[in-house]
Amino acid sequence: MASGRSDKDAGGSGDRLEALRALIDDLDVEVQSLINRRARCVLEIADVKRRAGDDSSFYRPDREAMILRRVIDRHEGPLPREEITRLFREIMSACLALEQPMHIAFLGPEGTFTQAAALKHFGHSVTTVPLGAIDEVFREVEAGNCDFGVVPVENSTEGVISHTLDVLLNSSLRICGEIQFRIHHFLLSSATAIEAIRTLVSHEQSLAQCREWITANLPGVEVRTASSNAEAARRVVGDAAAAAIAGGAAAEIYQLNVLARNIEDTPDNTTRFLVLGKIDTRPTGSDKTSLVLTGHNKPGALYQLLEPLKRHGVSMTRIESRPSRRGLWEYVFFVDIEGHVADAPVARAMAELEDQAMFVKWLGSYPKSVI
Repeated sequence: MASGRSDKDAGGSGDRLEALRALIDDLDVEVQSLINRRARCVLEIADVKRRAGDDSSFYRPDREAMILRRVIDRHEGPLPREEITRLFREIMSACLALEQPMHIAFLGPEGTFTQAAALKHFGHSVTTVPLGAIDEVFREVEAGNCDFGVVPVENSTEGVISHTLDVLLNSSLRICGEIQFRIHHFLLSSATAIEAIRTLVSHEQSLAQCREWITANLPGVEVRTASSNAEAARRVVGDAAAAAIAGGAAAEIYQLNVLARNIEDTPDNTTRFLVLGKIDTRPTGSDKTSLVLTGHNKPGALYQLLEPLKRHGVSMTRIESRPSRRGLWEYVFFVDIEGHVADAPVARAMAELEDQAMFVKWLGSYPKSVI
């Protein structure tokens, strides 16, 4: 039967395909050459800094945030904006590793959402270091054993991670970045069917984020908590009557079957993570500042604490209260505001807060999440 296309048409298409493939080959050579040229420039910058005796960190969160924002602003497609930004993130990560290989502490074990968030922020050319608890992440960075740490601080469904705030209160580390990470929960098991599951294991936050799904699909199942989702996945390996709630990375690492996908109750379930380090970031024009405040124990104390922000036109994006542990019914307030401490409105508000508040601690000013 005739195909409806002449030999001439087929030949023309073949010639066009070959020409396009040849063009791609040429472009690949050009792209590779430009990436290597960028890498050599990065090494020259490292050499200039060393010769000048500059021992500061080669990683600058403010500089990288501005580069990625420019990538987004000038992007015209056809690649999705998220894809082109991710590609540039990885190029930057690989180039930075030539200057200074970095070790990033995270709440482990391997396969947690915190590790995935760290790799999203720093790229895959860093070494991620799993630790057993949030306070251990702080200690490793404070001791200089790791360059930066990544810890969860709040979830869009279940709210604040109290332990992170409690450790922040007494830590010398600065917040120098934030990561917004979309959370998808999977049901993982060595079993091949949900009907076989008698025990469910996960972190308490993940159990809460999947509460409705668990009630509807696993009624009567025994529920146990774990220190992390990845730890839950590790614990159910080889147990055909147990399942864990964790992410896709844990399924691959621990070779578990995915019995159900995206079981979180809220479609836009997102966790915010903090990047912790010993450096102060420069203003980028799109920043946040985090503070801890304590007012005098009297009527209207909270209003008086926040009034300088209003007077100087500084927008507050979050406030959380935590027991101060210094006196009965005394509280500290964790506050996130728009802007950098070097911005004039924020600086003026901070000066007033330091005069009026009983206690003020600046936790850091840092670029808003870009990717």
